[in-house]
Amino acid sequence: MTPINSGFQTFDLIVICLYLLIVALIGSFSGGKQRSVKDYFLGGSNVPWWAVSFAIVAAETSTLTFISIPGLAYIANLNFLQVTVGYLIGRIVVSYLFLPAYKKGELTTAYALLENRFGQTTRRYASIVFLFTRVAADGVRLFATSIPLALIFRSFPFFDGFTTVQIYAVSIVIITIVTLIYTYTGGVKGIIWVDVLQMGIYLGAALIALIILFHKVPGGLSAVSQFSGDIDKFSLINIKFSGFFSEPYTLFGSLIGGCLLSMASHGTDQLIVQRLLTTKSLKDSQKALVTSGVVVIIQFTLFLLVGLMLFAFFKGNPIGSEAAPFTKADEIFPYFIIYYLPTGIRGLIIAGLFAAAMSTLAGSMSSLSSSTMMDLYQPIFGRKNTEEKDLYVSRLLTIFWG
Repeated sequence: MTPINSGFQTFDLIVICLYLLIVALIGSFSGGKQRSVKDYFLGGSNVPWWAVSFAIVAAETSTLTFISIPGLAYIANLNFLQVTVGYLIGRIVVSYLFLPAYKKGELTTAYALLENRFGQTTRRYASIVFLFTRVAADGVRLFATSIPLALIFRSFPFFDGFTTVQIYAVSIVIITIVTLIYTYTGGVKGIIWVDVLQMGIYLGAALIALIILFHKVPGGLSAVSQFSGDIDKFSLINIKFSGFFSEPYTLFGSLIGGCLLSMASHGTDQLIVQRLLTTKSLKDSQKALVTSGVVVIIQFTLFLLVGLMLFAFFKGNPIGSEAAPFTKADEIFPYFIIYYLPTGIRGLIIAGLFAAAMSTLAGSMSSLSSSTMMDLYQPIFGRKNTEEKDLYVSRLLTIFWG
């Protein structure tokens, strides 16, 4: 299908800049005035559970998720939804197995629990491992995030004289600076309220894209079967045992894998646990975590439906063909955004890409600084510090990890 436009336009850039400004302002002012480290890292433990639930979903949803899941549906089917059910099961386990211990002791980090059970040395080692692994993972994730953004910016005339590496750098710098501004000033409460906004932005962007696809594809979802041949694009459950170790998404493999992954990421990772500690009570933390699992299922369903409609839009043509001129599945959605969406709408959806990236990065900055402060600095250097000095050091650590 012939593209309807030549790519990124000035008005799209205005929409994105306006969005980034709004995010920085909301994050900076919604955090309120922090008087202590607890206010800065735990939001005073009075954040509404539903906001925490949405913030959890936003924190675990990266730009890669936003663009790769539609690509997965394009080349495969809906089997990935089995994994999301595993995610929900894992969160239920964490809610009743891990959270009572976290909330009972009024802990400040996930690793403080280890000190109660195994001593301070174990807590420090666990925190150090978290710091190294989180930085390594976020470095890769941030660079990977810049790839689709660079693909989009490449179509804007302003970037004609830039090399690909320079465009990567511009994307990374923009995301990091804006995120650091509201993370530094707003603390975790500011991050959570921005995450609520950003989840609305990227889900709204995906929904708008889906509506436009339905408008452009005669017959809607029924057109998917027209181009899929013998492939069942609507397959939800794969109960085969013969391909248990070779097929990517079998029912039992997906449930077990999704459950274990969710238990690890949501039960032991400071990025998520920090958000759960901002609620008023254990019951609120449990509601926030379990509800986030339901929201994730809805979210991935939306992303997969976008992928199915992209398959119908490009008439099932294989990747790399003349009618589908992208080189890999992750480029399908960005290509559609650049060349088939109207100006303004395109800018809004690109803002959704930024939203997915910034929500994850903000959570990482806050969790890294909180773990460094609470698990390493305070027990050694901060015993005689005033609340004001600890808060000052916490802000400096946020800048350092940013």
